[in-house]
Amino acid sequence: MRAICLGGGPAGLYFAISLKLRQPDADVTVLERNKPDDTFGWGVVLSDETLDNLEVNDPISAAVIRSHFAYWDDVALIYKDQKTVSSGHGFCGIGRMRLLQILQDRARELGVNLQFETEVHAASHYMDEYDLVVACDGLNSKTRLEFQETFQPDIDVRKCQFIWLGTHQKFDDAFTFIFEKTDKGWIWVHAYQFDDETATFIVECNQDTFDAYGFGEKSQEETIAICEEIFKDHLGGHALMTNAKHIRGSAWIQFPRVLCEKWSHKNVVLLGDASATAHFSIGSGSKLAMESAISLADHVTEEKDIEVAFQKYEDARRLEVLRLQSAARNSLEWFEDVERYLDLDPVQLNYSMLTRSQRISHENLRERDAKWLEGAERWFMEQAGAGANGPVRAPMFAPFQLRDMKLENRVVVSPMAQYKAVDGCPTDWHLIHYGERAKGGAALVYTEMTCVSPEGRITPGCPGLYAPEHEAAWKRLVDFTHAETDAKICCQIGHAGRKGSTRIGWEGMDKPLASGNWDLVSASAIPWSDENAVPRAATRADMDKIRDEFVSAARMADRSGFDMIELHAAHGYLISSFISPLSNTRTDEYGGPLENRMRYPLEVFNAMRAAWPENKPMSVRISASDWAGDDGVTPEEAVEIAKMFEAAGADIIDVSAGQTSTEGQPVYGRMFQTPFSDRIRNDGGIKTMAVGNIYEPDHVNSILMAGRADLVCLARPHLADPYWTLHAATEIGDRHAKWPLPYEAGRDQAWRLADRAAEMEKV
Repeated sequence: MRAICLGGGPAGLYFAISLKLRQPDADVTVLERNKPDDTFGWGVVLSDETLDNLEVNDPISAAVIRSHFAYWDDVALIYKDQKTVSSGHGFCGIGRMRLLQILQDRARELGVNLQFETEVHAASHYMDEYDLVVACDGLNSKTRLEFQETFQPDIDVRKCQFIWLGTHQKFDDAFTFIFEKTDKGWIWVHAYQFDDETATFIVECNQDTFDAYGFGEKSQEETIAICEEIFKDHLGGHALMTNAKHIRGSAWIQFPRVLCEKWSHKNVVLLGDASATAHFSIGSGSKLAMESAISLADHVTEEKDIEVAFQKYEDARRLEVLRLQSAARNSLEWFEDVERYLDLDPVQLNYSMLTRSQRISHENLRERDAKWLEGAERWFMEQAGAGANGPVRAPMFAPFQLRDMKLENRVVVSPMAQYKAVDGCPTDWHLIHYGERAKGGAALVYTEMTCVSPEGRITPGCPGLYAPEHEAAWKRLVDFTHAETDAKICCQIGHAGRKGSTRIGWEGMDKPLASGNWDLVSASAIPWSDENAVPRAATRADMDKIRDEFVSAARMADRSGFDMIELHAAHGYLISSFISPLSNTRTDEYGGPLENRMRYPLEVFNAMRAAWPENKPMSVRISASDWAGDDGVTPEEAVEIAKMFEAAGADIIDVSAGQTSTEGQPVYGRMFQTPFSDRIRNDGGIKTMAVGNIYEPDHVNSILMAGRADLVCLARPHLADPYWTLHAATEIGDRHAKWPLPYEAGRDQAWRLADRAAEMEKV
């Protein structure tokens, strides 16, 4: 085989080495436009896992690499003159130049033809001469551009500006993050040691700070002087250095996230940053490149057909690349929005930073540094008012209070439609359903959407609060909850609007009834879908009537004994239809700009709040995004919506998203809606509940400890397991959860079995 690598960075060199190890007679050439001792970065970060993979692939070069690594186990955060350190993170660094020299030496030893100071063309220049063309020509790949119709690159240039510098200051064997507030804005550093004498020192800031300093017009020398002044207290008198002197003017850049639909074209394949990039804040760019190089070498050796080999290479690596890119995206977005978190306590900020990529979970942090996490949990419990002398428990078991309602923990049973009501009246099904979940340990149990009128129901199976028998049935349920459990119960009150008069869920979600349909009303005369009836646009008389029905339902909820009520202003139902511009095209004072679209929802909320006792809390569920781009409600606009409801007296915002339009294109994933809660809580300074594909104790604890929400709602997990909270406590070793007295024998057995399983894992 004749193979050529276009680029002499870690990707190209390590592929050349890997191919020669598998095919010693292969003719392998590496082209590099720079000199062998040129490099334009400082340090390279790898994990213990990557080192193990390199050792399996090539023990000789791995041993040399290991001998030059600087190891560190700690991550340090310096913020508000306070240094917070956690351990157990297991990273190692090596100078980029040192790594390249090691790989160059090993490549020469194996017979690779290295050609430096050679102009590197796009792949078509080499395709006829070589069997295999590996385009590892970096972020600005000529090959990716040349065959972009095949590769279909998606390049997203991110918001922050950064500059890659070095220093002889040492950082105590810790990956160190430093945040400094200046008169022109926040600016921060990612710093780590990579040899005995030198550390990488990446300076980063948002665009506003960058512009305020005028960094774009300043020379590197001027930039360095400013950065040395800003971070003088952390440099110990040492200078900052650049190895990008070949660049005239500013050396600041914005990170381009590169993702390609396809990685190969005929006998050409992309590798390294040419195919996919991972943000420097998780240190995985070199990891991706070198591990992909191993996989590519395996497949081109095993398969005679090069295109088959490429496809198997893509199949083998794409998922891992996407996982790392997802983690890198989470991490870089955290830094892009870091000013959102810079009012947090240093303990919480550090936790938020450590878990920013979602690769490190709450219990994983305990494995890494149990002492640090215990201190963070103690801080959280004390902030929650649990007292300094109480047991240290996970954040999900911290108390919480809204007005006079005191919750035992932070777990909420989210509203879940049952479709079992008869003429709007809850039945014994609801008594058992909600009673079991109240016994299951969650502090707050929500009803499904309870409708304000027969015409306000979603389906004939939906419950209501519009008749005396409804009030009596709900009171029976609430009285049971209060008599037999410590749980509080919230009634979610809503009106289906244009999504009403449909079949129960398992007979066809959002499908109109086969017969007996009722008239629909909405903000505008826009049907939910082509199958659904066209609603009439609400008149002022309709709005008055419906507002009064919400008030009547609130009063009934109070007489039923509910601890809390929630206005359902999400998911495309009536109140939501006023808020979203996708469903509200009115030209009167209730349509158009957000202030107008919020006029009627706030009118309803204010009327309910006036009718609801002052000492009892009230929440609002909103859809924080229509998932329809700028045409619908955006996350930024959701902050303003939440602020309006809070100003009107809402105690907490229940932050959902979507289900407002068939045009929405949600992006699913675990905890996929939590970022909306995070934004509202930390940009708006508003208490929030997080919802959406949250199903593990780790999810709940990480959301709370990082300050992304105040309460966490779980729906489907509570359908599968009414005792989810008690079982979660058992799973994570918490022995303070209160079980119903008749169930204590089962509790004791569950605890014994869990303790025994934990002991077995240690063996």
